[in-house]
Amino acid sequence: MGLESLPDLTVVAIPLYIVTMAAEILLHWRRPIAGQAGYSKRDTATSLTMGLGSLVVAALLALVQLAFLSFFERFAVADLGSLLGSEDIPVAVGAWAALLVLTDLCYYAFHRVHHEVRIFWASHVPHHSSQHYNLSTALRQSWTPLTGWVFYVPLMLLGFTPAQWAFAYSLNLIYQYWIHTERIDRMPRWFEYIFNTPSHHRVHHGSNPAYLDCNYGGILIIWDRMFGSFVPEQEPVTYGLTHNIGSFNPARVAFQEFGVVARDVWRAPNWGARWRYAFSSPGWAGSSSGASAGGLDESSASTS
Repeated sequence: MGLESLPDLTVVAIPLYIVTMAAEILLHWRRPIAGQAGYSKRDTATSLTMGLGSLVVAALLALVQLAFLSFFERFAVADLGSLLGSEDIPVAVGAWAALLVLTDLCYYAFHRVHHEVRIFWASHVPHHSSQHYNLSTALRQSWTPLTGWVFYVPLMLLGFTPAQWAFAYSLNLIYQYWIHTERIDRMPRWFEYIFNTPSHHRVHHGSNPAYLDCNYGGILIIWDRMFGSFVPEQEPVTYGLTHNIGSFNPARVAFQEFGVVARDVWRAPNWGARWRYAFSSPGWAGSSSGASAGGLDESSASTS
């Protein structure tokens, strides 16, 4: 198989999703654990619908994404992508390791910005809208992925191709699938220190004040340790948003926050306030008059 025909692992893994979700449902039914919510029919249906919708959107936008990333290939300052197929095994292994690690670093930047800038949060919030935490939650993905592509431009500038990045990115997402569970408590200490785990990611999905805006890593948790965004799991996690959407309608889950942002920007008293409503943190509630933000209380803004 050539490097430009690498598969999208998120699609290849669909049978894995089905089998593992069925196993987790069975575990919650046969061996329930106090404090674990398990599965809800309506919540799970919404998560699966969001997942299927995200695949459709990705297919429709594939050529746009390819054109966008390919544009930056022409400005590459290195040619690391060519090393992935090197006959020198250490060189090839090193190039693949660099691609996976750099993809994860770009994912950290993407993920952090999508939590800390409101207009980006509007795209990412569907993933955090479930008040359950199980393997189906991993599939509750955005229908507006356009805000993410720019964060992977550095890989194009280093000489990786869009196809190579897409394979590494799908591997990154496949890794993150298994950490969306309450059934695994802790991994070995060394593993918890280096890698993202169910414990770390439960914190990321928490709406507890102590757990807001942290643990952004995809595969590696070391980025959070390096950049000061790591929080360990201590108190029980309350899943969902600080202001939950209160709907299982996939379209509302996908787009509601964009509507709330647009409303707040429209009602803002001046351009400075409009800018802050769109580009400050999701919980920004200020205005030039010092009054609280109209509409933020009804928004899904500001969560983990």
